[in-house]
Amino acid sequence: MTRIVSGYAGSLTLRVPKSGTRPTSDQVREAMFSALEARDAVHGAQVLDLYAGSGALGLEAASRGAVEVVLVERAATAAAVCRDNAKAVQKAAPSKLTVTVAARSAQSYLDAAVGSFDLVFLDPPYDLPEPELESNLAALVRLLSGDALVVVERSSRSPEPSWPAGLSPIRSKKYGETLVWWAEPVAA
Repeated sequence: MTRIVSGYAGSLTLRVPKSGTRPTSDQVREAMFSALEARDAVHGAQVLDLYAGSGALGLEAASRGAVEVVLVERAATAAAVCRDNAKAVQKAAPSKLTVTVAARSAQSYLDAAVGSFDLVFLDPPYDLPEPELESNLAALVRLLSGDALVVVERSSRSPEPSWPAGLSPIRSKKYGETLVWWAEPVAA
């Protein structure tokens, strides 16, 4: 069972696609968001959740005060689950919350996107080829606000992501089989 851990939608159960996704555990989400909130990186943020699956990461950010969330998920069934979960979180929201679901590949979305994001989650399938992740990160750089944070979730057996020019790693943390990398834009 996947649920919103904290915030106004805390304990809300989220639907999860029957197959093809690997939801981030509640334990990892709680640790990740505790660290993000300590940096005041969530409240009022514009959030991008790539490889959204159920939308749990982006919707957790919404529950904790993000004002706009974009969930990007290529699989049609998972995108439909994201829409349903987004409606449930929006219904619980005490104020206006914009959640957009883009049913397309992460790279396709990044290549066409405009705007600026303060917090970005990349939680691709563990078997995603490293060159594809590298391409995603390179395309993401132009969409980041100056004080943005990028959070990449991978298998603990995966190598460190190849960080493009304009993005610098600042920390990593292992949670069992999961390894979470944090990066931020490099000032030009």
